[in-house]
Amino acid sequence: MITYLPEIYLLLLGFSVFMYAVLDGYDLGVGILLPRHNPIQRDRMIASIGPFWDANETWLVLAIGILLIAFPSAHSLILTELYLPTALMLIALIMRGVAFDFRAKAKADHKNHWDLCFKTGSLLAALTQGYMIGRYVMSFESSYQAYAFALLSALCVTAAYVYIGGAWLVLKTEGELQRRAARWSRRAGWLAALGIVVVSIVNPLFSPIVAERWFSFPEMLLLAPIPLVVFSTIFMVDRYLRRVPVMDDMGVQWPFFGVMLIFALSFLGLAYSFFPDVVPGIMTAQESAASTASLLVVGIGVVIVMPMILLYTLLVYRIFKGKATDLSYK
Repeated sequence: MITYLPEIYLLLLGFSVFMYAVLDGYDLGVGILLPRHNPIQRDRMIASIGPFWDANETWLVLAIGILLIAFPSAHSLILTELYLPTALMLIALIMRGVAFDFRAKAKADHKNHWDLCFKTGSLLAALTQGYMIGRYVMSFESSYQAYAFALLSALCVTAAYVYIGGAWLVLKTEGELQRRAARWSRRAGWLAALGIVVVSIVNPLFSPIVAERWFSFPEMLLLAPIPLVVFSTIFMVDRYLRRVPVMDDMGVQWPFFGVMLIFALSFLGLAYSFFPDVVPGIMTAQESAASTASLLVVGIGVVIVMPMILLYTLLVYRIFKGKATDLSYK
């Protein structure tokens, strides 16, 4: 068990990143979608994420904490290579936090500016995260092709956030806003699907190890259901969104949980491609891990903190289930 501590921490890191991508992903998507000329719909969209958005970012803090403490050399390498986009992401997240609070206290003629600040921060955070994922997947290679892939990744990850954000609005809203959210989500889903296709092509071409893992027998047959389920789910979510609104909101949860499934299978595919590397092609979990004594001590904190975050997340979503109501500040 102790021998495999680095791999266990790597799995916990991956789980934290996945939870962040899903939970903060949808509220970043909602922020990006804020309409410029419809303050009533903006208020309803903000209300739909109000009880959740700040807590969703806890998973990012947990993921960075695990990376720093369990894999310090990998943390140093990643932050060195991604210093600028990381700084921009932090600025964007600060913009979101400030704008969310100040829009509640601003004068009526200033509220639009804070909403624009929230939207800009959401867009910048999504783009920088997508860019960082693209650079990470390409092992921080310095070539025109690698940078072009990172830019494409930035657009496609942003589209994926809009995809799940629109699905969240379909779940939490009604009427014209729900119909608009379905249209937004469908269009973003097409670009997100393109991103999945591109990553699925580029990874095996770039890495012989990834190609061998996916296209050797019998692995190829065992892994075939993953892309089939992903694209089948994309198709079914698209068909449902095309019919919104549905009588009595029947199955209105399906788009959001369908996109969650797409996210989960995409993360599973990346994990299978690169495990046990912390940095693809450069550093494994065993090579970059802290000492066993440090991992054991930190494990005590992780065993306490992660279940608490999970329980808190489940509790909040249970308490605030149902449709978003009119926004009010007291």
